[in-house]
Amino acid sequence: MRRVITILVTALSVTIAMAVPANADGLDDVFAKLLVKQVKGTNVAKHLQALQDIATAHGGIRATGTSGYDASRDYVANKLRKAGYKVTRQPINFVESWAENAPPTLALTAPSAKTYLPNEDFFTFQPSPSGEVTAPVQGVDLTLPPTPTPTSTSGCEAADFAGFVAGRIALVQRGTCPFVTKVQNAAAAGATGLIIFNEGQPGRTDAFPLDIGEWRGGIPMVFADFAVGNELASTPGATVHLKVDANLVLGSTDNVIAETRFGDPRNVVMVGAHLDSVTAGPGINDNGSGSAAILEVAEEMALYPVRNKVRFAFWAAEEIGLLGSDQYVGSLSQAQRDRIRVYLNFDMVATPNYAYKLYDGDNSDNVGSPAGPPGSAEIEQQLAAFYGSRGLPTVGTDFDGRSDYGPFIAVGIPAGGIFTGAEGIKTAAEAALFGGTAGVAYDACYHQACDTIANINATALDVDTDAIADSVARYAFNLRSIPPRVAPATSRARFTPPTSAFLDVLTRTGGKDTFR
Repeated sequence: MRRVITILVTALSVTIAMAVPANADGLDDVFAKLLVKQVKGTNVAKHLQALQDIATAHGGIRATGTSGYDASRDYVANKLRKAGYKVTRQPINFVESWAENAPPTLALTAPSAKTYLPNEDFFTFQPSPSGEVTAPVQGVDLTLPPTPTPTSTSGCEAADFAGFVAGRIALVQRGTCPFVTKVQNAAAAGATGLIIFNEGQPGRTDAFPLDIGEWRGGIPMVFADFAVGNELASTPGATVHLKVDANLVLGSTDNVIAETRFGDPRNVVMVGAHLDSVTAGPGINDNGSGSAAILEVAEEMALYPVRNKVRFAFWAAEEIGLLGSDQYVGSLSQAQRDRIRVYLNFDMVATPNYAYKLYDGDNSDNVGSPAGPPGSAEIEQQLAAFYGSRGLPTVGTDFDGRSDYGPFIAVGIPAGGIFTGAEGIKTAAEAALFGGTAGVAYDACYHQACDTIANINATALDVDTDAIADSVARYAFNLRSIPPRVAPATSRARFTPPTSAFLDVLTRTGGKDTFR
């Protein structure tokens, strides 16, 4: 019955589109209102129940590399095919297992000899591949002595490696951008090994074990304390023997990408949500909610005669390092990136103790990370206008790099979206705006086994699904508010994660939140 209604509504849509001149204003408004009426929170809830059932049947989780994720992927792909989309499964790799066979080696061999203590002076970067090299060390844009507060951008830009001699071991200082950015820039410059050392301020001197989830540099890599890095940097002609002996096993899974049959392929509106859960639970709010919401929007607008190509992405491996979105963006040519005019991200849109948070595209909050690429402010404003039309308040949320907009922002693609809160604490001001309870977490079940179908706020889910429908429909027909793309980024690191004790703790725990 729903399929028949969709066909009838689509026939009406085509009639409306034919009646309105192609260059007329207001077509986006017509289809946005139509789509908002079509999408239903009850249908999103049915998708969420399906994801819960999948998790229940597969050990309680839907994490990347498990049968629960595979079943979730297949469920989404089948729904999209039935709706009429061109659906592809993009293979992506992830670390299935990693273990050291022996402690790593880091030793100065010239102009004098000195051996550093493994797992004390330095640690292997998990999941470094095995490798052994003896080569000169070359410092990369180091800030020595360190400034009183963290400022190092060593290795964050490809330009930092100008003059780097291929075959040498890169010596890079911690700071500003994700460790993975430094790894990939070093490998691209031809480094045969990588030593990243702590930056040098109080609290940022010691080495410690961490998992950056990144192996694609293909070179042995270690994390050393400040004293080691400073000594190597100040030793003229330093040559080092670096060895990592580890077993790295890669697994493979898939992103699900669905594209409208209609629309200009030179102007792509991309809509994304991560489909995987953590290994601790079924991930129904994080992020079954975002996945189910965009699936409902995709089904209802499948046969709309859109002007701009709309591409829905269900990302794999977000929870272990944004791998699905990162590898997707990395697979695109510059021309293909330039065709993506906006990226809309929906990660946790039904949090129990919710707040309506919009990614701060213009940095009007003036906290944490800077503004997104040109066009991000316009995305935020359009979403805010929808909530305003219903008399609902919104607040900003920082582009802190914790979700799949990160790889898009890194290459200059404007981004925006909705987030209703995770492990953070709801403020009294937010409770006054949105209701709920101040002084406790937005989602007390974040990354836990209790993130089940019972962990969903139906009001937030319904409102946010309407907001998603409104924004997707408007951009599907009208991109005039989005400025033309500017020159591409020279580095994957275009935003600066906030400096805070919180992120320092995350750095030690590894995973997707390993920044600096």
